[in-house]
Amino acid sequence: MRTVRTGGGLSLRLDLRVVGACLLLAVLALAAAVALIGSGDYPMTPAEVIATLTGGGDAGQTFIVQDLRLPRVLVGLLAGAAFGISGAAFQTVSRNPLGSPDVLGFAQGSSVGALVVIVFFQGGTVAVAGGSAVGAVVTGLAIFLLAWKRGIQGYRFVLVGIGASAMLYALVLYLLTKANIVEATRATTWMNGSLNGRDWDQVWPLAAVCAVLLPLLLCYGRPLRMLEMGDDAAYALGVRVDRVRVVVLLAAVLLVASGTAAAGPIAFVALTAPQLARRLTRAPGPNLLPAALMGATLLVAADWSAQRLFGADQLPVGVLTGVLGGGYLLWLMATERRAGRI
Repeated sequence: MRTVRTGGGLSLRLDLRVVGACLLLAVLALAAAVALIGSGDYPMTPAEVIATLTGGGDAGQTFIVQDLRLPRVLVGLLAGAAFGISGAAFQTVSRNPLGSPDVLGFAQGSSVGALVVIVFFQGGTVAVAGGSAVGAVVTGLAIFLLAWKRGIQGYRFVLVGIGASAMLYALVLYLLTKANIVEATRATTWMNGSLNGRDWDQVWPLAAVCAVLLPLLLCYGRPLRMLEMGDDAAYALGVRVDRVRVVVLLAAVLLVASGTAAAGPIAFVALTAPQLARRLTRAPGPNLLPAALMGATLLVAADWSAQRLFGADQLPVGVLTGVLGGGYLLWLMATERRAGRI
């Protein structure tokens, strides 16, 4: 830990391990992004990718990078960051490592919203994304209201979310039975979560939401760190607990909704990214920035791995993160059980 003094008598405490971890994750995310841009039916070396991004490629390389592959990578980076930081916010507010949007029903709520648009309105890509966002937001508000009882208690919040997840999953199955074969295929493809075919229409709305809400959540890092000590301690330190919870949860829900609308319900990134970031930094608190960078790195690296292992566009990235994240969830639950917390 190092204290840096600034003008005006202010001082800033920096954890050098956290700073180093953030720099490492940023470098890994950029490296994975360059590797992903260079992958596909027309492979490119990292040098060619960087030259094209800086304006030095030929016309064919420029078209492939800027029109076909760069939007996919940007959606992966932004959605991964949105999932990672929202997962850290949820886990901090609930004071439970299982308090993640993946577990609490937000993916199912998004799926219900998207399926309603697909099955009953035959909506296009933009309409499906809008339905997904609305479904996630409505789910978040419903869980928050059902869990509220003179405040939000961690395990009550998680239990309500798990119950909502089960009910929404049943609704997803019902909607699939109402769909014809074409609609059901389209819905199933969307629910797997994928970065395939993403273009600038998905990038700009997600970038706008992240530009507003990521800094907002980062500004709440100190109050969230105090919330981990308990409500009484936070109140004593001047934290307006209920206001912090409402603002943080609302921002996190909107980030999850926007990321899911752009990339589909990518499984378990929001669950694993905060936990891995905390193990890397070994620092207390929500670790919001490391969790965002870890989420971006995980999602882009998983998409690159899926292409390398199974070929371009053969395996949706949500399937790979689901397999890996499911194993991590089992390990986490076993660890929590041995520690006597569940």
